[in-house]
Amino acid sequence: MASLSTMFGAAFGDAELYTAKRPSAEYLRRLLAGDTFIALAALKDDTVVGGLAAYELRKFEQERSEVYIYDLAVLEAHRRQGIATALIEALRAIAAARGAWVIFVQADTGIEDEPAIALYTKLGAREDVLHFDISIGDGDEP
Repeated sequence: MASLSTMFGAAFGDAELYTAKRPSAEYLRRLLAGDTFIALAALKDDTVVGGLAAYELRKFEQERSEVYIYDLAVLEAHRRQGIATALIEALRAIAAARGAWVIFVQADTGIEDEPAIALYTKLGAREDVLHFDISIGDGDEP
């Protein structure tokens, strides 16, 4: 998980967010032992070059769930090799085994996210939505 976080920080150009306040080993054990978090890593020569973090969200209106891709990234030197597509395909199999009915993901509409938008468009149906972060009032920004 530490290597996955480091890779996300490098891929997103935000190392501080992903490495400055790393969770404890016990926190990560609880997260990984639970049944709602999914972490996938793409390795080349024992180095994490891509990865995906997702959450299964159980629905209340029907006995089904959705899987939300929270983070998906591939290091720049390894892009355009099908790694992100392979990660999503692996997640599809996991989601199907869990009985999920859909996987969803958000992408920023800025120019820097055009490759991600192209990938998601290739794999799924686009929905234009607004996203809001609502602070919980503890002083931290959402």
